[in-house]
Amino acid sequence: MPGENTAVYMEGLMRGFLPPEDLSVSEWAEKYRRLSSEHAAEPGPWRNDRTPYLVEIMDSFSDPRVHHIVFVAASQVGKTEAEMNVLGYIIDEDPGSVLFVHPTKDDAKEFSKLRIAPMIRDSPTIRRKVADPKQRDSSNTILQKSYPGGILTLCGSTEAHALASKPIRYLIGDERDRWARSAGTEGDPWGLALARQTTFYNAKAMEVSTPTIKGASPIDTAYSTGSMARWVSRCPHCEEYHEIRWADIRFEYDEQEINRERVYRVKDVWYICPGCGAVSDERTMKKAPAHWRHDNEEARSRGELSFWLNAFVSVWMPWERIVRRFLEARGDNAKLQVVYNTMFGEVWEDRGGTLDEEGLLARREEYEAELPDGVLLLTCGIDTQDDRLEYEVVGHGHFGEVWGIRAGVIMGKPSETETWEELDAVLDKVWTFRDGVGLKIEVSMMDEGGHYTQDVRIRCRERLSKKLYAIKGAAGQDRPYTSPPKQQKIVIDGRHYGSCWVYTLGVDAGKQMIMDSLRVTEPGPKFAHFPRRDDYGYGYFHSLLSERLSYHEGRRQPWGWDKIPGHERNERLDCRNYAMAAFRVISPDLDEQDRRIREMRTADKGKQESPSVGMTVPRRKAANRKRNTSDARPEDYYDKW
Repeated sequence: MPGENTAVYMEGLMRGFLPPEDLSVSEWAEKYRRLSSEHAAEPGPWRNDRTPYLVEIMDSFSDPRVHHIVFVAASQVGKTEAEMNVLGYIIDEDPGSVLFVHPTKDDAKEFSKLRIAPMIRDSPTIRRKVADPKQRDSSNTILQKSYPGGILTLCGSTEAHALASKPIRYLIGDERDRWARSAGTEGDPWGLALARQTTFYNAKAMEVSTPTIKGASPIDTAYSTGSMARWVSRCPHCEEYHEIRWADIRFEYDEQEINRERVYRVKDVWYICPGCGAVSDERTMKKAPAHWRHDNEEARSRGELSFWLNAFVSVWMPWERIVRRFLEARGDNAKLQVVYNTMFGEVWEDRGGTLDEEGLLARREEYEAELPDGVLLLTCGIDTQDDRLEYEVVGHGHFGEVWGIRAGVIMGKPSETETWEELDAVLDKVWTFRDGVGLKIEVSMMDEGGHYTQDVRIRCRERLSKKLYAIKGAAGQDRPYTSPPKQQKIVIDGRHYGSCWVYTLGVDAGKQMIMDSLRVTEPGPKFAHFPRRDDYGYGYFHSLLSERLSYHEGRRQPWGWDKIPGHERNERLDCRNYAMAAFRVISPDLDEQDRRIREMRTADKGKQESPSVGMTVPRRKAANRKRNTSDARPEDYYDKW
């Protein structure tokens, strides 16, 4: 009815003249925020008692004395919802223009569609103030939304024009550690965005992120300039307050093998108080009184607050799950970093200890035969140089356990037939266990780089039956370790000789995997064995440890592998990398391989088995090879440098 419509219109008009309620962010959220079912584990009205650690963080945004807030947070603690509550409070209670910056423009679009749009839809007070996106000429778009008293703009950290254009009162930076180091050519994106706040006496900036790598984490640096608060819980025994850290967690677990995978069952988890040493369980510590303890009061008095929170206090993250994820990630630095960053809430440091030649030399062992028990399959990696080929034969067992079988050097140019005949002797050789059962190399990968690319390609095509493949390395942390091969042309002296298969390897991923295996100290999953022989002497390990992961400021991908000064020869690292990639490419069924080896051992020793997946019973005598230098000592070669 007309009268009712007029009343509704007048009510809305009068509401616009009313002053905002005197609410803090947490009070506003509990009164008006509705969690959307798409992303919330507990949809419905916001409840501060579910995440008490967020109350002070949110309320610091509505505190007029505070102008800069840093929140370092693990996953599953509600950091994104805290950002959403701040944004809703701005729109409804204290409007002003907001710049909400994300790592990329795509991230900003996704956040707008999956987070902001549902909040507007499900929270009536916000929905009344943000324009309807379905209206014609609407000021509500994916990356820009208007409301009485302000405009919300979303952008990526690489967009210099968005970061340095119009003045803004509020700045929110999401996932700061994933931001670009420079917005195009205009420098630090956070600095550019902060410059837009200079005309506002009541400006506020908030940056939020999960931490990443020590020494290269912007959120870690920002945290150290603030009040450096930690969420501390009271021990029920000594009544002292301490942060619950991974270092104080103890656990018991069982492990078993299911479908060729290690499966862990965490039986018990408990907390050891660092003050009194008493034991408490998870339920007790999550219900214990807790508060934020600020260690830098001088920064607090300046209005610069910083908070650090891990997942041990989250109601949505059981300790059993955290421990299980840690167990599953052991031995893999990439996976372990994720656990440290997203679960423990800690910056990642290389916790494997310093690798050195002496340490690896000391852990060499005596092999009872060419192939130690445990080896199930052989691969070979070959590095191409102008005057030689270097190779390594690697044995593979269950759960990533590997054995160095032979490291050799074949002197001669890659264009000479004699060089390839000597390589054939390695590829055709049958390597034996102590009981006489033998294996041949299943797959070999050979570097085609350098000055002999076409020679390598045509020789690999000739040896397709030996499963010798050419590879080219591609650096970069975003490169997959292995990709499907592609046909590449063979052109010599301007003539076309067909094509061959060439694999592209993400060599950075392989180098990280190798270094991870070298840091495993107990034989078993992911452990690397080496024989006590001359071909695995100091020169081998000096070359194997020739590179390290370094950070390069300003690069699109700042982390890369560099040669260590004094370690100019990296062929052994490359050979091991190619051999590991060969295993990854074929992705064998090691259980089936193990079964076949056992069958061969129980068969009549006089019976010749036909080769199967690279396995055969060795001949009593091997054919003599001309200029066979597969047993050459690598130290003799390396001593030339």
